[in-house]
Amino acid sequence: MRSEGAVGPKSPLYLQLRELLRNKIESGEYPPGTAIPSVGRLAETYGIHRLSVRSAVSALVGEGLLKAVQGKGIFVLGEKLEQDLETVGGFKLNMLDKQKKSDTRVLIKTLRTAGTVYGSLLGYPPEARIYYIKQVSYVDDEPVFLEETYIPEALVPNLKDIDLGVFSVYEACEFYGIQVVRGEQSLEITELDPMDARLLNTDPKRGVLAFRCVSYDDQDRAVEFTRTYTRGDRCTFNVHYQREA
Repeated sequence: MRSEGAVGPKSPLYLQLRELLRNKIESGEYPPGTAIPSVGRLAETYGIHRLSVRSAVSALVGEGLLKAVQGKGIFVLGEKLEQDLETVGGFKLNMLDKQKKSDTRVLIKTLRTAGTVYGSLLGYPPEARIYYIKQVSYVDDEPVFLEETYIPEALVPNLKDIDLGVFSVYEACEFYGIQVVRGEQSLEITELDPMDARLLNTDPKRGVLAFRCVSYDDQDRAVEFTRTYTRGDRCTFNVHYQREA
C-alpha cells in the first residue's frame, strides 16, 4: 500500500490508510454527506486487515472527519458553521417528550424544474433545477411532522448523494459553506388531502398547523423553501421575544 502525505512507507498500515482516506476527503473524491466504502471493502481494496481499517476510520471519526452510523455506514462530515437555530427558525418546535425516540423517513428526493412559483420564492428562473424532498418525522414511531423542502441544485449540487436520514438539509448546506442566518416564516391552520393525512395518521378533516418558511444565508440568497405540516396534538410551540431598545 502506498503512503500519503507525511506518513512514510514504513509507517503502520492503518496510518497510511488514514492519510489516504484523509486525502480523498480533502480532494472531494469522498464528498461531505456521502458514505465511504465499508470496512470490508476497504480491507479488500488495499489488502490489509479489517482491524487496521477500523483503526484508520476510528482515528478520522475522532478528528471529526467521519461519522459512523449504526446500520447505515461511515459518512463524511464537512466543516460545521455555528448558528443560532432558534433565531433562524423563528418558532421553536418542541417534542412533547424530548426523551422519546425520534426518526425521519425520506419519502421523495428528486430533481425538478422550479416553475414560476418556486422559482419566484427562491430567486431562480422557472427552468432552473431544484430538489424536491418530502419526509415524515416520527416520535416513538408516531408520525408528527410532514415536511416538503425545495432547494436549488446550484447551491447543494451533491444533495442527491447525501443521506437525509443521517444529515439534515441544514447540515447539507453547511457542507457547502452555506450559513442560514434568517428566515421569513408564516403559520396557518389547514386541512391535509387524504393521502397526506394518512401519512400523519390523522383525520383529513382535522386541521393541522402549516408552517411556510423561506430561509436566507449570510449573502441574502434564498437557500430553501419549506412547508411543514404539524399535528397540533403532538407538539407545543414556544415564541421568544423582547422589546426593542
